[in-house]
Amino acid sequence: MKILLISVLGIGLFLWPFSGLGLPAATPALAIGLGAVLGLLAIEVGTRRMDSRQLALLAALSAIDAGLRAALVTGIGGFSPIFLLVLCGGYALGPEFGFLLGASSLLVSALVTGGIGPWVPYQIFAVGWVGAFAGLVGLVLAQQRPRRRDVLLLAGVGVVTGFGFGAVMDIWNWTFYFSSPQIGWSPHLAPLTALEHFAKYYLVTSAGYDAFRAGGNAVMVLVLGLPVLAALHRISRRFGSEWLAQPGPQSGLLVPGSPSVQPAHNVTPGHLVVPRLLAPVNSGPGEAQEAGGHVDEIANHPDQASAQT
Repeated sequence: MKILLISVLGIGLFLWPFSGLGLPAATPALAIGLGAVLGLLAIEVGTRRMDSRQLALLAALSAIDAGLRAALVTGIGGFSPIFLLVLCGGYALGPEFGFLLGASSLLVSALVTGGIGPWVPYQIFAVGWVGAFAGLVGLVLAQQRPRRRDVLLLAGVGVVTGFGFGAVMDIWNWTFYFSSPQIGWSPHLAPLTALEHFAKYYLVTSAGYDAFRAGGNAVMVLVLGLPVLAALHRISRRFGSEWLAQPGPQSGLLVPGSPSVQPAHNVTPGHLVVPRLLAPVNSGPGEAQEAGGHVDEIANHPDQASAQT
């Protein structure tokens, strides 16, 4: 829902040339792009879906991606290495993280390379949508642990987003193409005529160019996708946590837990729960009872904890 609300702003920017009203001014467009990114980031932090560790991860991946783009600014044909981490990050960590990773990577690389211009707000949304789309696919189809099937699926997402990114960015490029009355843009074109002109413009000028991007995305994911997804999966397991109510006289207190580990009845009250991937958790109450100890049941909900007292 948050991605949809944020995307409405970007869709408005990209559809503006088809309205017959000319182009939106550069400064308001940049304000919309930056506002969308900061607004989504504020929501994620404010609702505690993103903490300091995830912010650090976002900053680190954005810096790496910006460095990759700085090393190959213009790309080879339409290919650019910036999309590998955006695709893998969105697929492994969700659509919101994917959108923020794509948008922040683009912003950082624009600052590093001096590529700040009227095209930046459009690129913010376009690259952000690449990560968000990969995240949506990951939410629906990703397996519990990254496997070859995930890599093949993500490679297909890379092909689709390679063409999709080029198509939406060509809307902005097309607005500077006046030389041909058959495919060029004019602020006075009727919406349907403008759409027809753009379709011809894309097929003539950009479809082959975008094929390099789509193919490059697929190759990068097929070669490097599995280790990158595995690393991001391990990191996400570290970050995954929930709060469990502590029973007894201190039932109002909360103890940290993890949704990916054993059920709550196998956990001693007050103990930090860690994922199995990082450290083993005692298998059950039997071991503690054999040693003369006792394991209480942690309530899964505060109301249950209150009822126990």
